[in-house]
Amino acid sequence: MDRAELAGFLRSRRERISPADVGLAAGPRRRTPGLRREEVAHLAFISAEYYTRLEQARGPRPSREVLAGLARALRLSDAEREHLHLLAGTPPDPAPGPPREVRQSILDLIHRLPRSAAFVTSATLEVLAWNDLAAALMEDFSALSPRDRNLARRAFLGTRSAGQRLYGVSDADAFARHAARRLRTAAARYPDDPEVTGLIRELRAGSAEFARLWDSHDVDVEPTLRKTFRHPLVGPVTVNCDALDLADRNQQVVIYTAVPGTPSEEALRLLSVIGTQRMDAAR
Repeated sequence: MDRAELAGFLRSRRERISPADVGLAAGPRRRTPGLRREEVAHLAFISAEYYTRLEQARGPRPSREVLAGLARALRLSDAEREHLHLLAGTPPDPAPGPPREVRQSILDLIHRLPRSAAFVTSATLEVLAWNDLAAALMEDFSALSPRDRNLARRAFLGTRSAGQRLYGVSDADAFARHAARRLRTAAARYPDDPEVTGLIRELRAGSAEFARLWDSHDVDVEPTLRKTFRHPLVGPVTVNCDALDLADRNQQVVIYTAVPGTPSEEALRLLSVIGTQRMDAAR
């Protein structure tokens, strides 16, 4: 256990978090940046005296439970969480589950792409964030619960409208294979996460197609470079597909763009005006 480095790391992480980040009022007499020691202790469910001793390099080796509380209270990334454990001399447990928090810079990025449909997915293909054009092209994700925003669940268990599957995309079968492979990778990375295991159990029980794909044990993911959506208002929309991996959070940014000067570009422009006001949520 490196007490001095652990103390400096905790102090630096504490000072970078504002009270508003964790739902606390700043108050009129706050003279130092970040949270107070007692606030971190409260959020981590430990005593203020014990936390103070850790920051003063006088505390005993923290348990895994204490380290988990500190990582949660200080909003540590996976890399920071691992570093915290190493400083404390305690190997980290496997990551508890797929991260759902999207970095602010990524949120800013997708909203600065007004002519592209962009969204962020988790390791289990839950849509975590999206811009207005993605909602207009696919569906209004803000009207759905997090459970119903899962694209794997939508692909294998969702209802079909007019014989169309998954927003009428031309590569629905290829996406199903992609989803099964992504979930197998997620299951290996988060073997003890109940939401991951529960989703896979639900899909295996409810979809013979998923059960067959799952039993193939394939893990290679085939990139999709282009697909066509059959949109109920503007007709077919063909888009190029790019996926950017966010390795530190095991997330992906998916960006759909149309070739300039094509009818699909005009369709996306029209959708950006229409928005989700006239979307058929049942499709």
